[in-house]
Amino acid sequence: MNIIRHTFLALLISSSLIAAAGCAVEPPSNSNSNTPAGSPSPSASPTPVSKVGMEIPVTLPVLDALFSDEAFKSNLKTKVALTDEQIAQLKKVAADEVAKLRESSSDETSGTAEQSRQRAAEAIRGIVGEQKAEALLTLAREYWVKGGENLEDKAAETVAVIPNAVPTDTRVVVNIPAYRMDVFQNGSLLKSYKIGIGYPEFPLPTGLRKAQSIIFNPTWTPPDEPWVAKMKNVSVGEKVAAGSKLNPLGPIKIPIGLPSLIHGGKSPAKLGTFASHGCVGLTSPQVQDFSRLLAQVAGSEITDAALKSYFADKTKTKVVKLDQTIPVELRYETIVVEDGKLNIFRDVYDQDTNTEENLRAVLQAHGTSLDDFSEAERAEILDTLNAMSRHPKPATVASKSSPAAAPTVSPSAAADKTDKKPAVAEARKPARKPIGKNQKAAVIELATLKGKGYPSAVNLDTGAGKPIPKTTATASVASGR
Repeated sequence: MNIIRHTFLALLISSSLIAAAGCAVEPPSNSNSNTPAGSPSPSASPTPVSKVGMEIPVTLPVLDALFSDEAFKSNLKTKVALTDEQIAQLKKVAADEVAKLRESSSDETSGTAEQSRQRAAEAIRGIVGEQKAEALLTLAREYWVKGGENLEDKAAETVAVIPNAVPTDTRVVVNIPAYRMDVFQNGSLLKSYKIGIGYPEFPLPTGLRKAQSIIFNPTWTPPDEPWVAKMKNVSVGEKVAAGSKLNPLGPIKIPIGLPSLIHGGKSPAKLGTFASHGCVGLTSPQVQDFSRLLAQVAGSEITDAALKSYFADKTKTKVVKLDQTIPVELRYETIVVEDGKLNIFRDVYDQDTNTEENLRAVLQAHGTSLDDFSEAERAEILDTLNAMSRHPKPATVASKSSPAAAPTVSPSAAADKTDKKPAVAEARKPARKPIGKNQKAAVIELATLKGKGYPSAVNLDTGAGKPIPKTTATASVASGR
């Protein structure tokens, strides 16, 4: 059973944090690479996504994970023309980085995503040179986006560019910087979940993945690595049973392609923050609820009796194949229009997405323009965008970055021009609270955006353990067009 090494870094940190931080991928025998007969391909009804954030971060721990895939190593020889010695050097530097993170004895990140990418690029260039480094990083990004799927399958790629696109089909949408996962059925949002995301060194990928099975009581087989010998009560090749404190996967995992999973085992405190090593993290109650909903939208059913029987013997793994393959779309959108609100999320992976250029692209996709807003609204929007950016500038500079003179007003805004509040009324608004350094999201109420954008969360499951409203198949969504 070939398990990705980096996904179990949590097991190396401290036994008290194991269940809350681990992540692993589906072994080859339960691969997502083949779509069941009669099941539609995720590309059959693709949802256009924005190019924002599509520069997939490649870190040394990510490279370490990819080295567990034999096809990746083979492609390094055939497509990048690396020698065995260069591959061995790369494997060592990647493994050393993972070991260094483990030895920090902390479940927190050791730095920013930007720093992690820079370390990786410098190390790779030092071993293989500039030209081959670019080819290697391109190959790694392709694997990271497609999750180990056939790299020649162009149909698996998304096509158009529409920010905040609302699905018209059945799929799962994960917006990484929003810490949110949504389940859509035939274009209607059924339910939303608050999630934990991958650490900067182990970022969640972006792209279109597949969910084809749900695995109950997943086990973990420790790989043949030197660090395993240092662990207590764990031996190479000996399975760690589900439910064990040494197993980071929780009661259920849903493979979504190399090297990621959607899985349980997280504490509520880990939701809405960095919590995993390349996976979508949920609490155990959340992942049970999500599994049943996922089966439902796939045309399957997991009854209470079936669920009870699966957990009757936690040492027995049960794989439930979905009747229909469900696309899982992983997005990185830090600027989201949502029915009268402009959400600006922290750029958690340092991809420089909170820019005025991206803001204008998002607004344009929803039939509005930055110049449609009043001067006070523009100032608030730009100051907030700047504060949530990777490298904030002084607020006075950000406020002046968009000239108010001779604005180009959209037709819809021109029709509503007479409805704008006078400047005197705007001046009476209370002073805006400053954006905190660790603030993860900022929301600006804007009447011009009413009825536009991505739908608000439905039946949001925060993982707090409170009663969850029943999902309904008739939930409405706001049009993103």
